Amino acid sequence: MWYVVQVRTGTEENILIQCRKFIPDTVLERCFIPYYEEKKHIRGTWTTLKKVLFPGYVFMIAENSDILHDQLKKVIGLTKIIGTGETVVPLTQKEIEFLQRFGGEDQVVAMSEGVIEQSKVKILSGPLCGMEGLIKKIDRHKRKAWLELPMFGRVQQVEVGLEIVMKTV
Repeated sequence: MWYVVQVRTGTEENILIQCRKFIPDTVLERCFIPYYEEKKHIRGTWTTLKKVLFPGYVFMIAENSDILHDQLKKVIGLTKIIGTGETVVPLTQKEIEFLQRFGGEDQVVAMSEGVIEQSKVKILSGPLCGMEGLIKKIDRHKRKAWLELPMFGRVQQVEVGLEIVMKTV
């Protein structure tokens, strides 16, 4: 099962390291942070950077939520495991499939390329292919798109890299 742990934004890497250090492999199969690639203009060159896709969240794959919950008490800085009340709720199969498709095996959402034809966005390549309906805003100058995704029982706003290579009127 896949679980999501809420942490203070900016402490995701620290929590990830602690989880890998304090929680045995028999309990925690995998712990990861999904990232996205963005291009930034730094000192005259376009550089690809990796940023956290869901700031304030760390993802975990474990079989037994009760044992995982107990082991997470060793980790300093956790806010809470996403769930309802005292019950830990795993991600739905639909959310897991979306994350696997969107971020791939290494959970890094690559840059997408697209065009704007008569005020409509069409994605040509990358993980955003077929997801044009999720795009709420585009900043062509910063090469970013903002999406609204139904995740963790509510709508999450996330940024991803999007290069618009052409615009027609």
